[in-house]
Order: sequence, then structure tokens, then C-alpha cells
Amino acid sequence: MLEEVERWLSRRSWSAAERPLDRMLAAKHRTGTTVSVVLPALDEEATVGAIVATIRRELMTDAVPLVDELVVVDSGSRDRTAEVAAAAGARVVHRDAILPRVPALPGKGEVLWRSLLVTSGDVVCFVDADLRDFDAGFVSGIVGPLLTDPDVAFVKAMYDRPFGTTVGQGGRVTELVARPLLNLHWPRLAGVVQPLGGEYAARRSLLERLPFPVGYGVELALLVDALHTVGLDALAQVDVGVRKHRHQDGQALGRMAAAIYRTAQLRLSRGHLVRPELTQFVRGEHGFVPRTYAVDTEERPPMRDIEEYAVHRAA
Repeated sequence: MLEEVERWLSRRSWSAAERPLDRMLAAKHRTGTTVSVVLPALDEEATVGAIVATIRRELMTDAVPLVDELVVVDSGSRDRTAEVAAAAGARVVHRDAILPRVPALPGKGEVLWRSLLVTSGDVVCFVDADLRDFDAGFVSGIVGPLLTDPDVAFVKAMYDRPFGTTVGQGGRVTELVARPLLNLHWPRLAGVVQPLGGEYAARRSLLERLPFPVGYGVELALLVDALHTVGLDALAQVDVGVRKHRHQDGQALGRMAAAIYRTAQLRLSRGHLVRPELTQFVRGEHGFVPRTYAVDTEERPPMRDIEEYAVHRAA
């Protein structure tokens, strides 16, 4: 197994600089491949505008028409996220306006799943809306292999994740939960540097075949399910440098970890969940107070099974 991982690393791990823009544009023109970029957003007015503006300025011009469509899906922001994103040049769609016959559930995976219904690109690229010091290479880097290599179907970004001023300590749930799970249960994915990273691109023809957990487990689920659907050689990763973003507090990370473990559990056994809840503690006036949260237990079916999606694609 180690030899297979090392072989994959040597064949399917690249730097963004290995594919210059002119090469990607030539491949895009030759194949007629279209590219959609989706930013799932919830209360991200401080960062979403700069991300949108950078993509439009560097990847959506007459000289560099790499991205065909840029959509921000707002999942109920209480700040000016929608206004800021629209002013910067994105098409903004509210989560609840997509597939209204199915009541929306809270969670990032829900937004990503619904975004397939309001985009049209052959390649769909997801980018988190809380990134700071955003570089357009986060998009072009992970889209590149999908334009130039027909055998690649799913590409994750890899990067350094500083935690404040500490180098390489930003992926706490990755190191404590996701990486051990992958190494123990899906060792062929042991070479994926950032399995939970929110920046990745895939062919629509793959995404529409996969179920989407509605919450934090979506990244792990898509990675594992892509492995079983198209095989290891169709997966790749690209080094895009450094990722700076807002960090969650410890209790939020605990809820994230529980959702990711539950996602793995379902894929391992599809068996009975003994207790899909997580109890955490905060100090109150008279000691520690328990707070219990439901662990995400919903998954959306493959998008190709949704009648409205077939109508959307036909149009």
C-alpha cells in the first residue's frame, strides 16, 4: 500500500506553477470545457468581496477567460455578504431559492449540493469564502489538471495552514481526526495533504453521481466516494502555497470532528448510529453546563437523481 501511495504522490501531486495559464487556456479552448467557481458563504462580508474581485480581475477577462461563471451561494447571512459579493461582480443566489420544494438544512454540504443546480460548468471549483490574502492560483491551480489531463476527475488544493503566527498548525481536525481515519480505513488516500480543505475542483459528471452530507462531513465524503467511484488515479492534488482564513474555536472544532467521524462511520458500515449527538461543556455560574448538539445525520442524494437537475441540464 505504501508503494501505491508513493507512486500516486509522484504522478498526481503537482505545483500550481507547473501549468502556466497559456497552457490551460489552450486546453480549455481545444476541448470546449467550461468552468464554474462556487463560493459557499455565511456571514463573510469581510473577505468575500476581495475573493470575487480577484477571480474576476485575473481569470475572467478577455485576455484570460479561464472561469466562465462565478456564483456565491449565500446560506442565510445576517451581514452584507450578498451585497458585497454582488458589488464585486459575482452572481449571488440564496440557498433557499434553489430547489424550494426540498426544505433547506443548515450546513456547508447542503450549499455545495444545491449549487450544482444553479451552475452549468463542466468543471466545478469550490472555494471557501473566508480566505484572506486570496490568490487566483487557488482556482487556476486546481482547475488546471482537469483541463489538461482527461484522466483526472477530482483535484484537491494543498497548502500550508498557519495558526496565527505558528506555521503548519491550522489543520487541527485534519491531524486529530481525518488523517488517522483515512490512514486506518482508506490507506490509499494517505497521500492527500489537505483532505478537509475547502478548495477543490471536480468534473460535474462525477459530482452529480455522489451523495453530499449536508454538514461538515462533506469534504471527507466526497473524497472517499470519489475514490470508490473513479479510482485513485483519477484523484490529484496541487500545491497552491499558503491558506489564511478564520479559525474556529475548540468547541466548534469538536462538532466538526464528530460530524466527520460520523461520515466515516456511515461509509464503513452503513450501520446503526448508537447516539448521533455530541455533548460538550461550558463553565457557567454554578459549574460546568452541558450543551448537546445533534451530529449531522442527513445526506443529499446524487444530484443526477433530482428531477429539477435533469430539466436544468437539458436547458
